[in-house]
Amino acid sequence: MPNHISCEKRLRQEKKRSARNHYVKRTINTIQKKIHSDMPLDEKEKLLSEVYSELDRAAKKGVIHKRTASRRKSRLAAFFNKEKQTVAASG
Repeated sequence: MPNHISCEKRLRQEKKRSARNHYVKRTINTIQKKIHSDMPLDEKEKLLSEVYSELDRAAKKGVIHKRTASRRKSRLAAFFNKEKQTVAASG
């Protein structure tokens, strides 16, 4: 346990930030897993815009790096477009 008041405050702040960052990351990953699951394309499209928003917000707040957010959005878009093409080709 720290002996200085400022160190105690730093621990409290880190605990809060860590919890908040963990929540944001888990939310993003949950939405991404839903997009990769078996559900209709129109629902996936709604989730795609939702995860884009969450990624941008997380990057803005510094939870994840902005290039990480960009890379994830790119990969999700590629996955979604590929799946849309396979559904169009088969249906």
